[in-house]
Amino acid sequence: QVRLVESGGGMVQAGGSLTLSCAASVNAFSFLAVGWFRQAPGKGRELVARMYSSSNINYADSVTGRFTISRDNAGKMVYLQMNNLKPEDMAVYYCNIGGQGASTTPGAYWGQGTQVTVSS
Repeated sequence: QVRLVESGGGMVQAGGSLTLSCAASVNAFSFLAVGWFRQAPGKGRELVARMYSSSNINYADSVTGRFTISRDNAGKMVYLQMNNLKPEDMAVYYCNIGGQGASTTPGAYWGQGTQVTVSS
């Protein structure tokens, strides 16, 4: 059974930084794409970043240059380093795993989400 557990959300002032972590319990982790999606109140879930390998990463335009996704295959962890946070980044962030490649289409598995709040 696949289980994804996010941590690291919280409240931060605009311009600040947060790092989200996702611990995965899944077989063949290193062969699966990993990603982060977010959902703000009243909006649909959107891609933040998706990664298959260090050379195959897709970022949303709105976070390019500010956010960095990374993975630790040995530890089955996914990270999202978020710098220069803006009020519009405020959302529930979801870890996602499944499939291959770094397309905008999410994989099959989701975490429970972690709230990121950015105050102006």
